[in-house]
Amino acid sequence: MRKCAVVYNPESGREVDKRNKASLPKYLAEYDMDVTMCPTKGPKDAIKIVKKLPDDIDLVIACGGDGTLNEGINGNLLREKKLLISQLPIGTVNDVASMYGYSKNIKENINKLMHGTVKNVDTCLINNYGFVYVACIGSYVDVSYNTPRNLKKKYGRLGYLFNAILEFNNEEIKQFDIEFEVDGKRKEGTYSFIFITNTSRMGGFNNLYTDVKLDDNMFEVVLCDVKSKADLLLIGSKILTSEIKKVKEIEYYRTDNFKIKFKKTPPSWVIDGEEFKHRTKEFTFTINKDINMLVPGRNLKKLFKVE
Repeated sequence: MRKCAVVYNPESGREVDKRNKASLPKYLAEYDMDVTMCPTKGPKDAIKIVKKLPDDIDLVIACGGDGTLNEGINGNLLREKKLLISQLPIGTVNDVASMYGYSKNIKENINKLMHGTVKNVDTCLINNYGFVYVACIGSYVDVSYNTPRNLKKKYGRLGYLFNAILEFNNEEIKQFDIEFEVDGKRKEGTYSFIFITNTSRMGGFNNLYTDVKLDDNMFEVVLCDVKSKADLLLIGSKILTSEIKKVKEIEYYRTDNFKIKFKKTPPSWVIDGEEFKHRTKEFTFTINKDINMLVPGRNLKKLFKVE
């Protein structure tokens, strides 16, 4: 039998999610998997768990949302011998899982995963800390981790929307004076939103980019200066009806190295939906190629280069 480690938060999700997690050893045994369940006990615990797993583990499954996968990836980056890693989505928002073609049916998702393909996936780094699909900074983007758990459990995705509306009404738009370097060119300006992404889906919205590839050694950079809430709503409506890089109010780059320096120390970044605290004004974004993932076959042609 192959050895599998399932890393999960026992407290997250609805009651049906908790029952699904408890049933994983039985479901995975049908695919010749000897499963070790590895519950987390607090934030960043999944990093420590994956870092310390035995070298003979055949597959690590990050069972949860995008943040759980993020921690699993970062734990793997700290290992001398990297392990094959994957994701099973359980929770409220799973942008990465939706991008890969997972559904909300746990048994169906296990079947997709067990018949999946191993791909070498670009792992983006912010000051050498990994993120799977997005690093962003700006007003209102922190709703992904600031939304109270009781709202998420009661209303699901709508809980994030309710919290976002509350923040939108109570908070003014932040402005950041920055210097940055992209493709060897130095620039500066004032921006209100900064996104570094490696994804075609974000915040529940699909096809933000129609040509994104997860193994092309590149990531996307979006810079936007919004002067008012009315302008933000206007630009948001354009993004929903057109590809991001075609919106004229947005400054767009595709690169493999991006450096940014803030005039003043900025607030926390949002990394894969979680808070990334720091004490610096300078950030360097690069790509790591050490991680292999087992992913479903549904969207391979769309998400990866043709071999």
